[in-house]
Amino acid sequence: MNKLEVIRLKIRNLVRKEEACVLTDLIALGALNSKIRRKINKRAVNLVKGIREKKSFGMMELFLAEYGLSTEEGVALMCLGESLLRVPDCRTIDQLIEDKISNSSWNEHLGASSSALVNASTWGLMLSGKVLKKRKGDTLTNILGGILVSTPV
Repeated sequence: MNKLEVIRLKIRNLVRKEEACVLTDLIALGALNSKIRRKINKRAVNLVKGIREKKSFGMMELFLAEYGLSTEEGVALMCLGESLLRVPDCRTIDQLIEDKISNSSWNEHLGASSSALVNASTWGLMLSGKVLKKRKGDTLTNILGGILVSTPV
């Protein structure tokens, strides 16, 4: 019997088995001895120390610094990211993106970051929000033209 067949057999044997028994077996299977726990803890501590001692920030740190959870836009992005994992269909995804992107004040973040990429992301979010907010009869050309005239550089 090959490895895949063994795994499939184990799965078939678990069908209709009492949940408590299955969980007890799984918990025992995942149990870590004290030596492994110490090793994991030491590695985690070293990772955190390394990050805290780092003098330069990566793209993600800069983006999170600009759009932290203390800003409405940061909360909107976090909600969007978490929600997209659970949304079942494209129509709902589009509505969710429109709701979270079009109702935020992205222009307040223009040029605020030391990173050109974060500032470019801000422009992209701002333009997307304006396009998503378009009123009936507006053309894409009119929307983009209005953005360029009304947006400070």
